[in-house]
Amino acid sequence: MFHVEQTESEDMPEAAGTVFGDRLDIARKYRDSLATDGVERGLIGPREVPRLWDRHLLNCAVIGELIAEGESVVDVGSGAGLPGIPLAIARPDLRITLVEPLLRRSVYLAEFIESVGLDVRVVRGRAEQPGVLKEAGGADVVTSRAVAPLEKLARWSIPLVHEHGRMLAMKGSSAAEEISRDRASLTRLGAGKLEIVECGVDILPTPTIVVRAERVPRRSHRR
Repeated sequence: MFHVEQTESEDMPEAAGTVFGDRLDIARKYRDSLATDGVERGLIGPREVPRLWDRHLLNCAVIGELIAEGESVVDVGSGAGLPGIPLAIARPDLRITLVEPLLRRSVYLAEFIESVGLDVRVVRGRAEQPGVLKEAGGADVVTSRAVAPLEKLARWSIPLVHEHGRMLAMKGSSAAEEISRDRASLTRLGAGKLEIVECGVDILPTPTIVVRAERVPRRSHRR
């Protein structure tokens, strides 16, 4: 078992109140759950504990800037619930489904969601599986964070959104390079209108970088 320091939320930044508002207490419970149960179950590395607020909760929640009121969201490869759970806390108007293939992770997600009363679904499986596509497909938005290279991510994500739905892939400094490298493949997969956007610019010390793509109709080559 890991010995985890700093399990309380005394490191909470001022921006947390701005992002989570009257649901800040739920965000605090999630942060503390990651710092204890999440580390013990191997979902979060012990070294991440001091930066859970900035690097994980707030970094994820601000992508809500790109999602309209009441939209349906599927979070693929949700892991410990990032970005899906911070998004659900900050935006209770959204209909969120977490897709996670590993049992220990999906059990943790279900337990935490039930413990705080979040209205979030957990679907165990891989994004590309027919059962997952049937249960979670047709969404307005698909989110992801540190799951896979952009081409593979689009292969999993684009089928889960309806036509003109969006893929929001949280990426780092490699975003432009990945788009340049994979643009032709992304076009074939039906991922169009590619752009890099920054979220939380006026809130976070380091804005969140997101690759946004829209599911566009594939062009037929038949004459």
